[in-house]
Amino acid sequence: MSKRKPKVPAAQAPRKKAGITTMVMRIFEQNPGVELTHKQVSTLLDARDARARQVVFDSLSVLTNKKAIQRINHHTYKLAGDTTLLEGTISITQRGAGFVTVQGYEKDIYIGPSNVGQALHGDTVKVRVFKQGSKRDEGAVTEVTERDRIQFVGTIQIRNNDALMVPDNARSGVEIKIPLDKLNGALHGEKALVKITVWPKSAERPYGEVLVRLGKSGSNETEMLSILYNQGINPIFPDAVMAEAELIGIDLDPKEVAKRRDFRPILTFTIDPFDAKDFDDAISYQELENGHFEVGVHIADVSHYVQPGSAMDQEALLRSNSVYLVDRVIPMLPEQLSNLACSLRPHEDKFAFSAVFELDDTGKIYKEWYGKTVIHSNRRYTYEEAQEILEGTPGDNDTILRKIDALAKIYRNQRLKNGALSIESEEMRFKLDSEGNPDGVVIKTSKDAHKLIEEFMLLANRKVAEFLSPNKKEKANFPMIYRVHDTPDPSKMELFAVFIEKFGHKVDINDPLNIAKNLNELFEEIRNENEFSLVQSMAIRSMAKASYDTQNIGHYGLAFKHYSHFTSPIRRYADLVVHRILQEELTTKKHKYGGELGAICQRISKNERKAAEAERESTKFFQSLYAMEFVGEVFEGTISGIADHGMFVRMDENFCEGMIPMMAIPGDRFYFDQEKFQLIGSKTKKTYQFGDRVKVRIDKVSTKKRQIDLELVVN
Repeated sequence: MSKRKPKVPAAQAPRKKAGITTMVMRIFEQNPGVELTHKQVSTLLDARDARARQVVFDSLSVLTNKKAIQRINHHTYKLAGDTTLLEGTISITQRGAGFVTVQGYEKDIYIGPSNVGQALHGDTVKVRVFKQGSKRDEGAVTEVTERDRIQFVGTIQIRNNDALMVPDNARSGVEIKIPLDKLNGALHGEKALVKITVWPKSAERPYGEVLVRLGKSGSNETEMLSILYNQGINPIFPDAVMAEAELIGIDLDPKEVAKRRDFRPILTFTIDPFDAKDFDDAISYQELENGHFEVGVHIADVSHYVQPGSAMDQEALLRSNSVYLVDRVIPMLPEQLSNLACSLRPHEDKFAFSAVFELDDTGKIYKEWYGKTVIHSNRRYTYEEAQEILEGTPGDNDTILRKIDALAKIYRNQRLKNGALSIESEEMRFKLDSEGNPDGVVIKTSKDAHKLIEEFMLLANRKVAEFLSPNKKEKANFPMIYRVHDTPDPSKMELFAVFIEKFGHKVDINDPLNIAKNLNELFEEIRNENEFSLVQSMAIRSMAKASYDTQNIGHYGLAFKHYSHFTSPIRRYADLVVHRILQEELTTKKHKYGGELGAICQRISKNERKAAEAERESTKFFQSLYAMEFVGEVFEGTISGIADHGMFVRMDENFCEGMIPMMAIPGDRFYFDQEKFQLIGSKTKKTYQFGDRVKVRIDKVSTKKRQIDLELVVN
C-alpha cells in the first residue's frame, strides 16, 4: 500500500448521498495511485456515526460499479484507469454532461454529469480518462485550472432569509448563493449580474455578490441587458475611456492635414444602411489622363485617434467588436469616435487610411497605393437609393455608380471562378414602434448596391494582406493578423452529402479544390426549391469557422490566398491592429507588435463568437415578442428542422420559427428516423421531412425561454 498521506478535502458531515459520492470521488482523484480503506475515506469525510459510514460505503460501491474506482482487495480501493491528467476546454450540454477538447488528443473526452465537478461551460480543466472507447473516451474532471468566466446573469430568488441567483442559461451558468448583505439592493424576481466570489471545494454551489441590477424580467430593456451581460459584454464604457474620448475633437489639425495625401477635390461617397451612424468606409472615383481611372477605398483613420496602450485601446481590445442587437448597437469605441470624430460623415473633412487602385474597364490593376489621407464625402447614399440608380433610375453620379458596379461584378465573377463560395444569406429585420416593440418583420437580401461595396472592401482587404504578407526572406517573422478560413472537414462534408441525398440531390465532395464550385452549382439548381435555405444553411454549418490568426492558411470561402481585415476599424479591433502594422511598414519598418499578436487573435476570435451569440439571442427574443400578438392564429410554413423531440417550422407571413413537440403531432405516434432524417408515423407511415409545406397554429409563446410552441393543423 502506498505510504503517501492522502489529501483531505474540507471537512463536512455527509448529508446527501449524491453529494457524498462526489466527495468520495474527489478524494481518490486528489490521490491517484493511493489505496484507501473504507475507514480512511470515512475519517477524511468526518463520517463518524454508523449511518454516515454506511453512506460512504454505498458511495464506494456506486463508484466501483461505475468503474471510476477499483477494489484492490476486500478492504482497499484506488482510482481506476490511467492516472495521467490531460488539460483542455470543457463544453457543457443542456443535460449537464461535458465534452473536453484537448489539443493534440484525437477524440473529445466525455464527462458524465456526476464527474463534471465544479467545472462550468468554457472552463479550462484537468481530466483523468478512466474509460477508453472506439468513438470517445470517458473521464472525470479533477481540477478547474482557469475559469472562462465568473460573472453570470440570472433571476434573484429570496426565501426565508436565503438568496439564490438562478441563471438564465443553465448550460453555461450555475446557481449562486448570495449572502443577504451582498444583494446590493436586488429584489426577489429581479434579474441581476452576479459575480462568483468563492466556491468551497465541499460546496455544491458557489457564493457570490450582485454587481448590477438589471430590472424586472420580461421587459425589453432588461432582456437586452441580460443578453449582453450574459456574454460578458458591458454596455457602459469605463470613466477613464469616456474621459479620453471627450478630449477628441472633430476639427482636423492643419499640420496633420499637410502631411497627408489630399483627396478632398475628388468625388467621394458612402453607401450604408438608412439608419447607419458610423460610416467607416467611402469610395472615391476619378478618371485619369491615360484613359484609366482611379478608385480609392477610404477607411476611417481610427489609429490616428486611438493610441496603443491607451484606455480606449485597452477597452477596444477587451470588447474586440461592436455588437448589433435588434434594437441597439453596443459600439467598440465611444460614440465621440464611432459616430463623430472617425465617422466619414457627408460634407465633412475627415482623416482616412486609404487603399487606392488604378484600373481599366476590365478590372485589371495597374498601380496600388496605401497611405494616410484627408477626404471629403460629397454624398451619402442609402443602399436603397444606390440600388434604384443601379436599376436605371436617374440620380446623382449615376454613370459613375454603374461603372463601379460593373467592376464589382467583374471581381465577384473572378472570385467565383477561382472557387469562392456563393452564399447569399437572408437577414431578418424587425420594424420597431415608438416604444421599441416589434410591429413588423422584413427579410433583407443582398442586392447589387450591397455587393458593390462588398467587392471593393474585399479587394482592399485582400490587397493589404498581400502587401503585408511575408513572401520575402526579410519578412519571415513579419507580425500580421490574417482572417483565415480552413478547408472543409471531409467527415462533415460526407455527412452533408448524405443529408442532401434525402432531398434527391447529389454533390461531388471528393475533390477539395472543386467543392465550392460544386456547391455553387447545387445552390443555383435548387434556388427556387423549398429546401434551398435549409441546404445552404447546412452547407455553412459543414464548413470551418473563419477566425483570426498570425499564421496565414488562406481564406477558403473567398478563394483568397491572402486576406485580412482592414476596412472596419470603428467596429473591429483586428482592423485597427492591421492599420498600425501597415503604417509602420509604410514609414519606419519598425514593428512594435510581436508575440502578443497570437493572444490578441485568440481574444478577438472568441469575442466575435460571443457577439454573434448575443445577436442571435436578441433576434430570438424579438421573434417570441412579435409572435405573442398572433397566439391562436393559423399560418402556412415550411419545416425547417427535424429532431428526436419534434419539428421546427418557419412561418411564411411573420418569418418566425417555432417548434411542434413530437408528442403533439396528431394522427399517430411519430418517431425520428435518423437514417432518413424524417418523422414517421408508427401505424400510418405518414412522414414529415425538411422542406414540407404545413399549416400551424401558434399555441403559446414564452419570451423568457425565447420559444414559440406550435400546433400542427391537419385538414
